Amino acid sequence: MAHGLRQPITEHRPLLERDEELQAIDDALAALRDTVDGVPRVPRGGLLAFTGEAGLGKTTLIAAARARAAALGFTVFSGKGGENERGMAFRVVRQIMQPVLARMSETERRDFLGSWYDIVGAAIGLEATDTARMPDPTGVRDGLDWVMTRLTMLNSPVVLLLDDLHWADAESLDWLASFAPRVADLPLLIVVGYRPDELPSDATSFRTLVERHEQRPHLLSPLGEAGVARIIRDEVGEEAEDEFCGECWTVTGGSPFEAVELAIRLRERKVRGTQDELPVMRDLAAAVKGPGLIERLKRLGPGTIRFAWAGAVLGGPFSPEVAADLAVLGSEEAVEAAEKLRARRILADADEPAGGLEFVHPQIATTIYRDIPAGLRVGMHNAAAHAAQAVGADPTVAARHLLEVPCDGRPEAVACLRAAGREYLRAGAPEAARRVLARALREPPPAKDRAALLHELACSTFLIEPTATVSHLREALTEPGIDPDLRASIVYRLTQALAHTDRLTEAATVAADEARRATNARVKLRMQADHFVWSAFRADEPDSSARSRRLARLADKLPGRGLEERYILGLRAWDALVRGEPRRTTLGYAEEALRGGMSWTDENRGFEVPAAVALLFMYCDQPRRAEELFAEGMAECEHMGWRGSHLAQGQTLLGYIRYRRGCLPEAEELVRAGLHTAERVEGAVPAQWFAIGILIQTLLARGRVVAARRLADSYHYGDVVPNAVIFPDPRTVYADLLLAEGRLAQAARLLSDVGDWLDARDWHNPAWCPWQLGLASALARTAPDEAVRHAQDAVKRARDFGAASAIGQALHVQAEVTGGQAALDLHTQAVDHLERSPAAYELARALVGHGVALARSGRLHDAADRLYQGLEGAVHCGAEGLAARARRELSAAGLRPLPLRYAQTDMLTARERRAAEMTALGSPASVVAKELRLTEQGVRQLLSSVYRKLGTDASGLADALANRSRHER
Repeated sequence: MAHGLRQPITEHRPLLERDEELQAIDDALAALRDTVDGVPRVPRGGLLAFTGEAGLGKTTLIAAARARAAALGFTVFSGKGGENERGMAFRVVRQIMQPVLARMSETERRDFLGSWYDIVGAAIGLEATDTARMPDPTGVRDGLDWVMTRLTMLNSPVVLLLDDLHWADAESLDWLASFAPRVADLPLLIVVGYRPDELPSDATSFRTLVERHEQRPHLLSPLGEAGVARIIRDEVGEEAEDEFCGECWTVTGGSPFEAVELAIRLRERKVRGTQDELPVMRDLAAAVKGPGLIERLKRLGPGTIRFAWAGAVLGGPFSPEVAADLAVLGSEEAVEAAEKLRARRILADADEPAGGLEFVHPQIATTIYRDIPAGLRVGMHNAAAHAAQAVGADPTVAARHLLEVPCDGRPEAVACLRAAGREYLRAGAPEAARRVLARALREPPPAKDRAALLHELACSTFLIEPTATVSHLREALTEPGIDPDLRASIVYRLTQALAHTDRLTEAATVAADEARRATNARVKLRMQADHFVWSAFRADEPDSSARSRRLARLADKLPGRGLEERYILGLRAWDALVRGEPRRTTLGYAEEALRGGMSWTDENRGFEVPAAVALLFMYCDQPRRAEELFAEGMAECEHMGWRGSHLAQGQTLLGYIRYRRGCLPEAEELVRAGLHTAERVEGAVPAQWFAIGILIQTLLARGRVVAARRLADSYHYGDVVPNAVIFPDPRTVYADLLLAEGRLAQAARLLSDVGDWLDARDWHNPAWCPWQLGLASALARTAPDEAVRHAQDAVKRARDFGAASAIGQALHVQAEVTGGQAALDLHTQAVDHLERSPAAYELARALVGHGVALARSGRLHDAADRLYQGLEGAVHCGAEGLAARARRELSAAGLRPLPLRYAQTDMLTARERRAAEMTALGSPASVVAKELRLTEQGVRQLLSSVYRKLGTDASGLADALANRSRHER
């Protein structure tokens, strides 16, 4: 199977002075074989790049690769860039994938693409069924990766030939640069040809790919004098004189293309190759390109010239019928013109499934296009746009021509360009959308459409230039008579763009101003919600308490029926959490907010509030519920094709939940994936801040202090404080790193600043930010009384909130800084509370700490039990540093670590399940103990294991068990 790339006219000729390049092709093709001499092996894909100036034989080498691949029975896919089509997003990708997909029925295509259909459909030229879906560029690239991988596996081995990539569209180049590194693990060879000096300046990812690949680009050189002489003599005869051949080499500059074209014309003129014929040779050489080519074309007649011009305007391959219409030729005249141009080796039949014509070489097309008089060229582009619209072609085809036409205030042109912009946004190509929508704005549009067009233009620039988004939206808001819903969307997008450019104060102000001017109650409530969102996430909010009071008063009036009301309730739940209000209050508002559902992909509301509501369940000792909500939200984002900053944030915060549960290796894996995703996305700085902080915390919990420091330094973490509220709080995380390094004074100063900031905001919940615990640890040696006061206050605040994990963690630190006999009781309380929570890592820490304190008091038997339990918990959590400490303490006490008593699993034992079921029904520990013939302490330990496995405390036990039963069925 093969499609796409033109067959060069020199296919029958041996390739001269290209032995090294041909050997590279043969070696790469050999690596694709799955057997060698009958012995099976794993095929290995690769990337080959041929570069050089125009006419040096890149296309011929790619054709040689095609012929050799076909001879071996390999599947060949292909595509090529076009000088006048560079602005059409995913044009090259479409050339690669469309021919295969076109052979399928609609049902087969949908089965083949599955859930990716509506994500990649617009990019590869399919008609999407869900036209409201606007995937982000990362989602589209991921989808294209999947499609290409599947096509490769179904048709392996595959050779992908891509020519003239210096003229490829930016979106195809970006996709190729992200996909190509994985071909080593696929039975796929990619062969590319391009002119390095003509690559666009923004093609940095593609340039990096080819220049840093293990196979460096093959830079083609002009042919030597002997090579050109061989080409000339193959056409005119061996009698051609050396001086004649040498002059042919001089005038062609060793260009294989020019040498072949000259040789053919010499043969047609029956030139024998003598010195007397040098003037004729020079005239023929001049006609191969540039002015000489144009002169040759003009001799073919005006109709033929117009047909060639039309072909150059349309780009290749082009329809002869459409070219005839543009050239204003009848069908017979068009056929005659095409035949003349074929005979003069200007045009050739395209090797495409749809047929058509194309220029023999890109240099010819470029020369002819640039020769068209400017006014006529504009007229032909305008006619081509009308022709594309008349046949119902993709609006991006007509838009490509309209970009070459002067602005003239035509509403139909604006409508076409806006349609193309929407199509590009559906294809995940915001830069292409920006180009056509900016052109539509210059047309200009009718006054009534201007605000909507500015909004669309702002949406296109949001991911690539948010500062431009701000400008467009501010301009849109000055337009008179805007529809209230459109105005609300404009304001939301404006606040979002301001927030993403670290201008949260402006975002909050814009939303507040709009709330005051809104007359529609629903719009007013929506603007109030936006104001509360951006105010809450401002690090420099001047009066958090006043905003909290306003929010509380508003939330208490709302029944939660509408989406705007539920967002307010969700914000109230989050505010209650950070303020340290009772856990029951926080969960109550959260459940009200969730009762009618909250979308993570509503483009006019964002995912900040749904994510915050989901995350607060983690702080409230119900991380399983948080994980479920995050899984649903991430699935919704992935369904929409949002796999950039949304996915990065989701992976990161899901990793944070696993960290809080004590699943440290899994947490590290998720957060690293989130950081990797964030780094693939332009402008995903907030997601990076979240990921780096959580990853540092996870590494510290695992005992990898050096790795945490290396990570912090590589991202300058700790040097800059963002203007947005990030969790975990970056300064507190950095102080934890300083504590782990023994830099106590620096940590204390930093945590004191954090405490002042949070207290000024009335944010008192140690479950959300345990700054007092870190400060107490930092001051334990130098200011023990102050350390104890901070720890005691943290315990009080944790008790006020009511989450067992927060209380236990605070008690553990209080015990550590208190010391002496009093500390033993505090250690016992800490373990008791943490056993009632799903916080496995914090429980292991508390057990080890208690064991150490008991050993220091001479109670070695009790110490051994705690240390063994703590060691087991640390190993299961992946906390290598804590496990090593437990082993050292056991050794110091003269004890030897025992083998682990139970395997790491989330499956409940029969006893655990029965204890959980009875507890969920309200049975006290004494009744459960009697039923299971255990002590009450045995029941508490059994339930502790249940809480860790199910990811909840006792209050969420019934729901967790019901959920577990549904999954098991």
